[in-house]
Amino acid sequence: MELYLGIDIGSVSTNLVLLDPLGEPYLAPLYLRTQGQPIKALQKGLAIIRDQLGKGDLVCGVGATGSARQLAGVLVGADVVKNEISAHAVAALRILPEARTVIEIGGQDSKIIILRDGIVVDFAMNTVCAAGTGSFLDQQAFRLNIPIDEFGALSGQACTPVRIAGRCTVFAESDMIHKQQMGHTLPDIVAGLCEAMVRNYLNNVGKGKDIEPPIVFQGGVAANQGMRAALEKSLQAEIAVPRYYNVMGAYGAALLARDQAREQVGTGFRGWQVSTMPFQQRSFECKACPNACEVIEIKQEREVLARWGDRCGRWGITGEADQAALQH
Repeated sequence: MELYLGIDIGSVSTNLVLLDPLGEPYLAPLYLRTQGQPIKALQKGLAIIRDQLGKGDLVCGVGATGSARQLAGVLVGADVVKNEISAHAVAALRILPEARTVIEIGGQDSKIIILRDGIVVDFAMNTVCAAGTGSFLDQQAFRLNIPIDEFGALSGQACTPVRIAGRCTVFAESDMIHKQQMGHTLPDIVAGLCEAMVRNYLNNVGKGKDIEPPIVFQGGVAANQGMRAALEKSLQAEIAVPRYYNVMGAYGAALLARDQAREQVGTGFRGWQVSTMPFQQRSFECKACPNACEVIEIKQEREVLARWGDRCGRWGITGEADQAALQH
């Protein structure tokens, strides 16, 4: 079977999806915790997939996305490396071709993508405020001593959701404590937290955006029934949640790899042995000019595989700059 691998490495999760030529998952998608170790998480995922494949299965294309897409692309030899906007848009359109809005809320960031006739015409991201991401709900669930996987069902039991200040996680927590002390029920508080997060998202990420149905909701937070209900209530529209909502970035990357494979001969995939290769990762500050760029370097034994982070290209992996880096 000719297969296409999609990899999405973020700060919270590392996701891998393997597609067949028709664009359908060949194996169950993987959702792994990154835990601050993207290389180890990626190698673990590759090992799991490798052990499930048959002798005749062949990877013909690899796509990488996510905040660590450059790292993933270098390690596995990706044929296409794309940003999260492109990957999530492609995946959403695959599931719902008529989609006009994509809402994606992950553990550490959130984004909105506006689509018209299958083309991205606008987008926005939030990477600086936790109040509009999944970590906001995680923190409050911990504060309330409720397992996060029970959060959504509990919000569905609410009679009158309370209004909680959700513009900032600090204000939200103090407001939530106040509501508890006043005697509001736990379901009403949980539903209020979901609605507060939706308000934060729409007032920041979605501000000024032309949000039209059909709307696709993806990312790990899409598992939360309370968030879906709060979005539908606020937008007055039905929200579609894809089956593979939590790995849509990797799904899109795999689709992009399949399209790329049609235009090129062969693949840059370095093989499943990547799962056991020793890699060294380091960073250093370039002193060559006032920019003081922070350069990331990836090596396999003594071979420099890649560097990035410099603005001028000085630290490429060839020529004099390469020798200087090895001696740095």
